Amino acid sequence: MKNIVIIGASGHGNVVLDIIEKEADFNVIGFIDTYKHKCRLANGYQILGTEEELPYLIDKFNITAGIVAIGDNWIRKKVVDKITEIVPNFEFVSSAHPQAVIGRDVTIGVGTIIMPGAIINSNAQIGDFCIVNTNASLDHDSVMANYSSLAPRASTGGHVNLGAFSAICLGASVIEGITIGTHTVVGAGAVVVNHIDSHVVAYGSPSQVVRERQEGEPYLAKSKDSKSEMVVIHKSKERSTL
Repeated sequence: MKNIVIIGASGHGNVVLDIIEKEADFNVIGFIDTYKHKCRLANGYQILGTEEELPYLIDKFNITAGIVAIGDNWIRKKVVDKITEIVPNFEFVSSAHPQAVIGRDVTIGVGTIIMPGAIINSNAQIGDFCIVNTNASLDHDSVMANYSSLAPRASTGGHVNLGAFSAICLGASVIEGITIGTHTVVGAGAVVVNHIDSHVVAYGSPSQVVRERQEGEPYLAKSKDSKSEMVVIHKSKERSTL
């Protein structure tokens, strides 16, 4: 059984720890986190050090691989790049919770995390370093490009294409045959019935683009302009009723 570390000691990291323990394919040695001091966590594991200390930690604990437990797609990419620079041959593993349902002929890339209750139907393709979150559903023949994510309870129809670094947020739904570009965020509860371009934010039911989006822009916490985006949606609905 491989000795691995989890990179990222946040709440998301604890969920990933639970998945790995239940899957029982790897032996978790501890966590790596740049922004937290070395300590023993409430879950019983230790923060061993930072990414810069990985070469030393690999030798000390006979670590052979790791998994990046960071929810933000762009930050996850940055951390993967940093680790690859420090340890060029570092192995990234994937993990799927035993209560996830994975259909026939599904392909899953390296570094990807499949959470409890997720459903991935036949012939779906999931790229590297993706997240399929709790109770999310990716239907048949759909494709998730590298570093994309489905939030809890997000769902897609069949033949959906989700671009690299794009995120479908909490409870959003995407009908069959839709293509969503790269670096795009579909807001919580949205219903996507038309294709969405790259580098935009879309909300609503049916969803509509409310603004452009820059690469690396945060999306997991409320931003300063989140209220203004919702005002745009509200006003557009008012106009439609006039």
